[in-house]
Amino acid sequence: MAHYGFSGHESFACKSLWLKKGYDFVVQKRDFNAPDAVIHLGVGKNMVSSIRYWLKVCGIYEDNSIIDLGHYLFDDQDGKDPYLEDLATLWLLHFNLVFGSQASIYQIFFCEFQRERTHFTKEQLVSRIKYKLIDEGLKNSYNENTVKKDIDVLFHTYALPRKPQSNEDFSALFIDLDLLRISDNNKEYYFNTECKRKIPMQIFLYALSKLRKKENDNTLPYDDIRHYIGMPFCMTDAEIIDMLKQLSDRYSDYVAYSDEAGIRQIQFIKDIASETILNDYYEASI
Repeated sequence: MAHYGFSGHESFACKSLWLKKGYDFVVQKRDFNAPDAVIHLGVGKNMVSSIRYWLKVCGIYEDNSIIDLGHYLFDDQDGKDPYLEDLATLWLLHFNLVFGSQASIYQIFFCEFQRERTHFTKEQLVSRIKYKLIDEGLKNSYNENTVKKDIDVLFHTYALPRKPQSNEDFSALFIDLDLLRISDNNKEYYFNTECKRKIPMQIFLYALSKLRKKENDNTLPYDDIRHYIGMPFCMTDAEIIDMLKQLSDRYSDYVAYSDEAGIRQIQFIKDIASETILNDYYEASI
């Protein structure tokens, strides 16, 4: 039976500098549970827990230690983008957040809910999650207040308020991806599929390699690619297919796209390490 988690962030959206701050804290061998954590991180007690949560769900911290991607991005000497100045890094972290299993709402929101509605209200998203859990026999796991707080954090993380009150309203981690917008009436939200930021092909290939590992299969059907990668990136079918063709041309030694008899898929011809993929982007961007 599936397990869903809708808490852990202490009602704080991730601020753009928190991941670097948290990375440095862990590298210095400090303890999130220690009384002096609030001093070293320079935030309140609840924010300490929130920083640890965001490190985990963005795929850079696991089992009380930094994993490879964290060092790759945030290391003071060799980190590729410690202060998140490159939009590609935000796409990378966004994908990890949605693809991972620890923050359930993001996969539900981008991969499932988006299929049903492009424009929606908070109440419609609350209902969708409620009935999903009921359908899966998890009615007792549903807490409406917890889910509503989780949705508020999601909206704050991705959508720029129509009437920002301070610079803090611009500090949420994924606002610059421009994937979620608030409608003119300030009551509805909608997925931005038409004029979002451009996704580097290497980040898409990184996502494909993660999906390949998850599925444990060298051949990935188009429907899986669309669900796990295209939907999180708010891409249209035409954009996804175009991306797969570009990758098949650029990385022909590693992947091949085919569309025969209406069956679309991508095949991995040989292994390519995640670091190799990311290096191809970041080292060309220097």
